[in-house]
Amino acid sequence: MSTSEGGSAYHHGDLRRGLIAAAHELLEAGGVEAVTLREAARHAGVSHNAPYRHFASREALLAALTTEGFQALRRALEEAGSEAGPTGRLEALGRAYLRFADRDRATFRLMFGGVIERAGHPDLAEAAAAAFGALRSVVAEREPSDRAEREALRAWALVHGLAHLVADRQIDAAQAEACLT
Repeated sequence: MSTSEGGSAYHHGDLRRGLIAAAHELLEAGGVEAVTLREAARHAGVSHNAPYRHFASREALLAALTTEGFQALRRALEEAGSEAGPTGRLEALGRAYLRFADRDRATFRLMFGGVIERAGHPDLAEAAAAAFGALRSVVAEREPSDRAEREALRAWALVHGLAHLVADRQIDAAQAEACLT
């Protein structure tokens, strides 16, 4: 759904989805500061009051966008894990994480930028936990259960740090991926 092609991000029947798509476009174009309910409505081609049917506030819209980001990350991790053999599964998840962060830097930064408090948004908290759970389950295949949580957190910290270094243009993607082998 792109408004840059002269059409509206909103397609009748799914205003919520259209507003989230519009918010994503705004996020990519101008960062989190550019995402407002009024601008999302304008990009979706609806009245400035229409977003309130689905989102009580700007934070609720950002939380929905962040939730979708974590759901996409979980899917990417699960897909990478299912395509790799047992010995390469953890590395495959690391590469999938790096690709996700590189492909959608704006959403990645929103997800981890501390803008939205997960505690106030149960769907977001659940989606974030499920994304980490995809990693934890792969680590649990290799580690005793009493160490799996800690080792999953270590693996996440490594790849997350690498993803930020790439996003901040401190290292390139090839350098980051080389650290995973």
